[in-house]
Amino acid sequence: MEIFFVFGRLVLSSVSNVFQKQLSHHGLHPFYIVATTYAVLALLSLPFLFSAGFSHLTPPFWINVLLASLFDVGGWMFLVMSLSRTDLSVFGPLNAYKVIISMLLALVFLGEVPTAQGFAGILIIVAGSFLLLPPSAGTAQDRLARLWRDRGVQARFLSILLFSIGTIFLKDSLEHSGPLETLIFWSLFGLPLILLANRFLTTERLADNIRNSQPHVLPITAVGLTVFVMQYLTLVLMSQMLIAYTLALFQLGMLLQVFLGYRIFNEPDLLRRLAASLVMIAGSLLVLQVN
Repeated sequence: MEIFFVFGRLVLSSVSNVFQKQLSHHGLHPFYIVATTYAVLALLSLPFLFSAGFSHLTPPFWINVLLASLFDVGGWMFLVMSLSRTDLSVFGPLNAYKVIISMLLALVFLGEVPTAQGFAGILIIVAGSFLLLPPSAGTAQDRLARLWRDRGVQARFLSILLFSIGTIFLKDSLEHSGPLETLIFWSLFGLPLILLANRFLTTERLADNIRNSQPHVLPITAVGLTVFVMQYLTLVLMSQMLIAYTLALFQLGMLLQVFLGYRIFNEPDLLRRLAASLVMIAGSLLVLQVN
């Protein structure tokens, strides 16, 4: 059953990223795309809110789920910003860095100590980054520096950092509730937060974004649906496994993202980026195999 959840999560994540990138190509602001996603999430959560009792939930749950929502909203904002500026076939492999950041955060906050094998996996993930840009970009160090200077890549790293911090609070909230309860309030708390971000952090008029999004109601709805199911599967897995290992499993989806970037968006360097993904996956699996 866990394998089914993992692969379901991988496919849904890649599909949602494709829709988000397509929406950004239609001129919608990344923050507005995130707002529409949370609007759909909130609508999907409302039936559960009115059909179940939550009196047993304790203050630590409410604090952790609120903090998780805060960091994850920021993570989604930078994620969609990155998708609007970066090839999907580069965006996908960079997700391997989530394993590195999550291992470090889990070490500090949860005491999940990685072994020497885990650190070897980190080095392999970083080494895979050298393959994302062609040799014409200069030496390996120059290519890596050029990659990290890219604004879309920087936004991706910020999203990874925020999601990784949010994951700590999500895991803590799961200690006081079930995956469905966490999902419901994670979704509901996220909506006002992203609306505030659109109000104070963008200069675009909300009415203009609403008008421009009207022809794209179906992909907007699809993003919300895929994220809702994807997040539920993520929470189920997270409630049963260590954070670093859960996120290491998710890296397998980068191959699918590289292929979709090539197939749907005509992105270049398919073989090179597949090779980079395989190297990064090898590092992630090395982390996964740690006892």
